[in-house]
Order: sequence, then C-alpha cells, then structure tokens
Amino acid sequence: MRKISYAQALNEALREEMDRDPAVFLMGEDVGAFGNVFFVAKGLLDKYGPDRVRDTPISEQAIVATGLGAALAGARPVVEIMFIDFATMAMDPIVNQAAKMRYHSGGTLKAPMVIRTQGGVGRGNGSQHSQSLEAWFMHIPGLKVVMPSTPYDAKGLLKSAIRDDDPVVFIEHKRLYGTWGEVPEEEYTVPIGEAAVRRQGGDVTIIAASRQALLAEDAARILESEGIHAEVIDLRSISPLDRETIGRSVRKTGRTVIVHEACKTGGIGAELTAVVLEEAFYYLDAPVIRVTGEDVPIPFNADLEAAAIPSVDKIVSGVKSILQS
Repeated sequence: MRKISYAQALNEALREEMDRDPAVFLMGEDVGAFGNVFFVAKGLLDKYGPDRVRDTPISEQAIVATGLGAALAGARPVVEIMFIDFATMAMDPIVNQAAKMRYHSGGTLKAPMVIRTQGGVGRGNGSQHSQSLEAWFMHIPGLKVVMPSTPYDAKGLLKSAIRDDDPVVFIEHKRLYGTWGEVPEEEYTVPIGEAAVRRQGGDVTIIAASRQALLAEDAARILESEGIHAEVIDLRSISPLDRETIGRSVRKTGRTVIVHEACKTGGIGAELTAVVLEEAFYYLDAPVIRVTGEDVPIPFNADLEAAAIPSVDKIVSGVKSILQS
C-alpha cells in the first residue's frame, strides 16, 4: 500500500469531500493562496476557486460564526482555527451556539460543520501556541471531538467529520503533519467514536490519543523487550468516547496508564480515570496512573518544553511503577 504524510492525507480528504459534495467549502486564515500554514489546503484554491476556498481576516469568532450561519443555510463548511490556542476567541459561536443548535431548535436545525485546528507541543512555539485544550471541548454536550494520530485515521476521520450533521472539533497535532503512513487509494471512512487497539497485551492498558498514542506504542515496544506486554488503546475521538473498548481492555489487564499532553489538572485523564472505574473497578489490581503534561504554561526553551510533557521514557516509567504497586 502507498504511504503518504498526515498533511497529504488531510488534503486528500478535503479534495474527495469537495468533489463528492458541492456544499463543502473551506474558510480560514491563509487557507487560500498559501494553502494553510501546514499546507493541508495546498492546491485547493486553484482547483475549486475562491467561492469554495476562502481566506478570511484574522478573526476566529467571525470565521466560526460565519461557518455556523452557512451550515444552518445548508452548506457543509470546514472552518479553520490556525492554532487551538485562539479558539478562545471563538468560544461563543462554538460552545453557546453551534453545540446547542440542535437542542435549542428541538431537533429541527442541524449544524454540519467541521472546526479544524491543531494543538500540542514540540516546535518551540511558546506558551500561546502550544496548548492542548481538548478537554474544554470534550466537556461540551453537542460537540464531537476527534484527535487522529495516523495518516490513515486523519483522512478517514476527516471525511466522517465532514459528513456528520453535527459540529465536530477536529484537532490535529502540529508534530504529526510530517509523519507518514499507509493510506489506501480507494474510498473509506473511519467511524467517529471507535477507538483502535494498536497493540495487544495482557499486563497493562495504556490509553492515549493523537501523538501520545504513537509514543505509547514506542513505549510498549521497549516494554515488550523486557517481557512486559502492554495493550495500547488509541482513542481517535474523545467525544464520543469508546467506553466499551476501554472497559474490555482494563478488565483483561487489571492495570491502566493514561497518557495525555495537556496539563494534568482537569485534563482528559480525569474523565478517563472515571470511565475506567465505572467500567472495570472490580477488575483493577492497582490505582490508575496518569502520565501527563505538567501544570505549567508550555515553555519556549526546548529543554524546558520537553520536560513539561510526556515522553517515551516517562510512559515506560509509569508502566513499571504501576506493575510494582
């Protein structure tokens, strides 16, 4: 099977959905002639023209609110917030409007829009361009929240998100755009809400999403060389959450390590811990461990930045710690 990059996979998803449905259009800062800051929209302006690939002023609130209006009028917009940090400027149209549109209308209105953005750490972008704010959106009923880790999932999940009749916050990771993976040329989608078991194991369950799921796989390979067999769950979406896969795995292994890049306090690990307790409390052989980002703003300095987030070594240490308890 051919291999393409994460960015190319996203580009293909946009092309295929724009070909399939003329109601799909893109809107955001630098998505047109520049093709997006990570070149995900490269070439789309030339193919589809300015009516369907629209550059906007730097106003995240206007981008999302305009997209929502278009969605209510029958379009399927894919709007872009360049850095998730600046979703703060658009929280009213996302949280108070788009997420609640179906509920407020008694089910008569729908808001089929995708809010594409990227988050995460690792490029020395500093504290205002490196946050992991996914827990904010996970907390809001009415929003789906997707976090793909591989090119295959990035393409299949984005196609599903565009076809969804409710708003989807689609969070890419800034350090994944240049990663490569197998992606079929034929049509496919990946369902939102189904986690992937990346590795089978019977000693411990590692739960992660986005780039941290890849680090968890690396950690599992190291652990296997030492005779420790870790099962790795890549959540792929955090809302809806695949409770069934989490519960089934933890009931098998009896131990859970949760990994995420965001700050520990109030992060998705807290909710995942609750899910583990609800689904598998009587099967646990040890307390749940969280390997997370530190509760600090992300530093600009590369060494300090690396120290503030999970690493393969930290995940390995977390697994060994839980096996000793």
